[in-house]
Amino acid sequence: MATATYLSFSAPPSSCAGRQRRRQATRASASATDQPREVVSPKRRLPLRKVPGDYGPPVVGALRDRLEYFYGPGGRDGFFTARVRAHGSTVVRLNMPPGPFVARDPRVVALLDAASFPVLFDTSLVDKTDLFTGTFMPSTDLTGGYRVLSYVDPSEPNHGPLKALLFYLLSHRRQHVIPKFREVYGDLFGLMENELARAGKADFGQYNDAAAFSFLCQALLGRDPAESALQGDGPKLITKWVLFQLSPLLNLGLPKLVEDSLLHSFRLPPALVRKDYDRLADFFRDAARGVVDEGDRLGVPREEAVHNIVFAMCFNSFGGMKILFPSLVKWLGRAGARTHGRLATEVRDAVRAHGGEVTMKALSEMPLVKSAVYEALRIEPPVAMQYGRAKRDMVVESHDYGFEVREGEMLFGYQPMATKDPRVFARPEEYVPDRFLGEDGARLLRHVVWSNGPETASPTLQDKQCAGKDFVVLIARLLVAELFLRYDSFDVQVGASALGSSVTITSLKKATF
Repeated sequence: MATATYLSFSAPPSSCAGRQRRRQATRASASATDQPREVVSPKRRLPLRKVPGDYGPPVVGALRDRLEYFYGPGGRDGFFTARVRAHGSTVVRLNMPPGPFVARDPRVVALLDAASFPVLFDTSLVDKTDLFTGTFMPSTDLTGGYRVLSYVDPSEPNHGPLKALLFYLLSHRRQHVIPKFREVYGDLFGLMENELARAGKADFGQYNDAAAFSFLCQALLGRDPAESALQGDGPKLITKWVLFQLSPLLNLGLPKLVEDSLLHSFRLPPALVRKDYDRLADFFRDAARGVVDEGDRLGVPREEAVHNIVFAMCFNSFGGMKILFPSLVKWLGRAGARTHGRLATEVRDAVRAHGGEVTMKALSEMPLVKSAVYEALRIEPPVAMQYGRAKRDMVVESHDYGFEVREGEMLFGYQPMATKDPRVFARPEEYVPDRFLGEDGARLLRHVVWSNGPETASPTLQDKQCAGKDFVVLIARLLVAELFLRYDSFDVQVGASALGSSVTITSLKKATF
């Protein structure tokens, strides 16, 4: 499968007059014929087509799309699938929520296949300034008055030092990650066993929230939040704080008119969560003192470092575990006893071969575990959406056509459609745990893009790929290993939640071999 290529039709941004002449010429040419015309690419020749779709009347069109997105048939996936079907194209124009009156401009060019999606990773072509949550940016009052790293484009001078700080946060206590994970998640499974014996079922998400925050603080900072002024309140405070940032994008199951008016039309006032956020910041200001010192050496002001650490630990890391871990348990639970047996055998054989210890070497000898994690990240990526603003006129290629995109237009990618593209993945809607085994599986990894970049790449100071990409994959593999060291099989019930899946464990069959 060929990789998408991009052609620039414009000179550098400073050449305004030339750019205007070229746009006039392009419009004149486009109006001369509605038929696709050929565009020469360095790698392939594809017919050039106008991006289909429209935005509708101002305000009204955005409101229409918002209601269909949140409340239409088929939900979010149905919204995008209907547009692809209506226009016969995986690159379309549409309005993305929240629209009025939260976002100034909801208009996007949506990239809904694996070929077009990767343009969003190329920071020479797209600008990422203030686009982490999409067409609107939450108030900096929610992050101590600072634009944290997720909203900073690599072209900005503070991007490199801030990302270097996160690399340090994730790596400076790496020898503690595996033992602390096993300790904390071992306790989680003990608690769940007790709850199953008492009530016949156990809410994985509830226990996971407490374990995830405790693990992150102990492994990365060497501090147990339960022994601080936070006590056990961390997950509750974080969840409320995240709600105030993402409420315009969430569906909480309230009555439609109430929810759309309350959450999607106006921002929740940051003042209502300030005391909660201050408690979190006070904890990290003390617990992360050594990391803040490193920020000093990198040229990051101490308070800016504190608020970036809060965001990285609470929004990115804790938020990621809150979404990914229930999703992983859901897909594994549905995979059935045969898959469970294969995983249990692989995990236990590898651990026995290394003296009964879970080590990096032992994990490297669990290829099915790693594939099962990648498959969960493919079928239900924890961050579903990516945005970027075109830095210049360009052509974005789908599998079949090239599409002209103008400088300043917003590009939006819906990742689940890219990672379930049937022209890349066989049985794309199925969870296939061994999909990424062998040479053929390894070739597919470049299409696993949950981290704002391909799984075959590593994050750098110059890009927007997730700084914690490898850390996330590691702890997800640890969860699978811990699960199948303890249990032969397990059963789940699955529901929906505002952030991913709600998973209830209904049985845990203890290890017998």
